[in-house]
Amino acid sequence: MIGRPETHPIKKVVGFSEDMIDALETWRAKQRPVPNLSEAIRWLVELGLTVKAPAKPVSKPGRRMRARELATTAIEKIVDPAAPPEERTERNRRLTKGPAEFRDDRVDQPKAKPK
Repeated sequence: MIGRPETHPIKKVVGFSEDMIDALETWRAKQRPVPNLSEAIRWLVELGLTVKAPAKPVSKPGRRMRARELATTAIEKIVDPAAPPEERTERNRRLTKGPAEFRDDRVDQPKAKPK
């Protein structure tokens, strides 16, 4: 017996919490015509895949500057005030950038350009 071809031949089993099913049923009841459960899930998935969500900033504005200020203050307390300015600058750089042998392993810093 040849039946009608399946519209959606790929089947997946998906789990839902009771709250999600309740929300889905509430949404489904408001639609006209009321879709069956599978169709409602497909509509919502399609809708979710087409929505462009605004990109979240990595950090709030000003946090990077505040962190830099706090680090500078902490480093100034550590560095010897009697040291010459060039040495203080070099120590500050070493403290903020880390030892040369570890710089390649840092994931929070861009890779250094070869000299």
